[in-house]
Amino acid sequence: MTKSISDVSGDEVVAGGGLLSRRLLLKSSLIGTGAVAAGLTASTGALAEADIPDWVTVSGERARGYGLPAESETDVQRAIIEPWQEVAAAFSLSGTPHHRLRGTITPSGLHFEVHHGGRPDVDPARHRLMLHGLVERPLKFDLESLERYPMVTATHFLECAGNSLFNAIMPEPMQAGCDMLHGLLSNSEWTGVPLSVLMDEAGVKPEGLWVVAAGSDGPALARSIPIEKIMNDGILALYQNGERIRPEQGYPMRLLLPGFEGNMNVKWLTSLWVTDAPAHTKHESGEYTEILADGSSVKFTFALGVKSFITHPSATMTMNGPGFYEISGLAWSGAGRVERVEVSADGGQSWAEAALDGPINPRALTRFRLPWRWDGSPLVLMSRATDETGAVQPARSDWKAKYDPSNFLHYNAIQPWQITAEGAVQNVYM
Repeated sequence: MTKSISDVSGDEVVAGGGLLSRRLLLKSSLIGTGAVAAGLTASTGALAEADIPDWVTVSGERARGYGLPAESETDVQRAIIEPWQEVAAAFSLSGTPHHRLRGTITPSGLHFEVHHGGRPDVDPARHRLMLHGLVERPLKFDLESLERYPMVTATHFLECAGNSLFNAIMPEPMQAGCDMLHGLLSNSEWTGVPLSVLMDEAGVKPEGLWVVAAGSDGPALARSIPIEKIMNDGILALYQNGERIRPEQGYPMRLLLPGFEGNMNVKWLTSLWVTDAPAHTKHESGEYTEILADGSSVKFTFALGVKSFITHPSATMTMNGPGFYEISGLAWSGAGRVERVEVSADGGQSWAEAALDGPINPRALTRFRLPWRWDGSPLVLMSRATDETGAVQPARSDWKAKYDPSNFLHYNAIQPWQITAEGAVQNVYM
């Protein structure tokens, strides 16, 4: 017999606000209770004697060359983050709609964008990559020659250092969805040539300690990268989710530095210059420098901190009445694997450990889940991630105390979502 969520025993309630044991996700006894919680009954469901829908009485559409989303899903798009258009006409951003997605892989067409000078229209036949500087043999590659090299495939997130910037700097919480608040984050399967292979072929000299990577867009964005990172897991990415990387993601080639802040993963890559010291470009000395509370600056903070947020439910959503729900969200860390995610439904007074979907890859998004019975009372949901190094996601007050009020880079504080008695989900600070 299928057990109703109302029959869950008291020992399966593991924290305040109605959080239930993650073990219940594995029990078939809960299958079917979601429909009851959502208010569906036999009278509104599909009955055996229901009318036959039109689409099963006629031939469907023929095959097409490139698949597209269903017409009823065309509103699932990136959010164009308008406030930054006022900074510069060519500076543009779009955020991934995490609240409209499930799983961990971001569809290529919904991967976030950050462009300092617009999206260049690159001719792949004319594009070249130079590997030069402190090397024995300077090299030049075109796209065709790179196709002959051995490739690797790995799943990794990319996150802009300015992701979640509105929560970092706005005095009052902005009421917007995950696409605006946390949308400068995406996760893809990347395929390309290990940079260590190219560096070994060029023969890096002993004094070659840094690599300055530059792109072929208008601002010629450039960043200095330690040679150890390049040799350890750096990839010259040519493919994303199995197909050629898209123009907004750096077509025909981009740098991929797993776990490092987004703009170090230089798009439209045209130059790898091996040097004995960092170049201190404007993109690393000015635009991407963190200012601490005492006025000093942090020198070279490359890896992104451990972080998580709940995607379902989240701001701008509306609860469909009291009952059983599955809380779900994303967690990640630039330092490696996610070790644990805890969820609170009482504003942080008590916590319950969530189940993590596998595989749990290093420097990749991990989906977490936890069953929850909402009784209709107002409450605050939040998640807190811990990575394999023992680093724990901080509260917003602790993060703010560390930095100057103007700083919005590397914001990784806990995200609280307030649920009202009417079921509205809102962004709040705690």
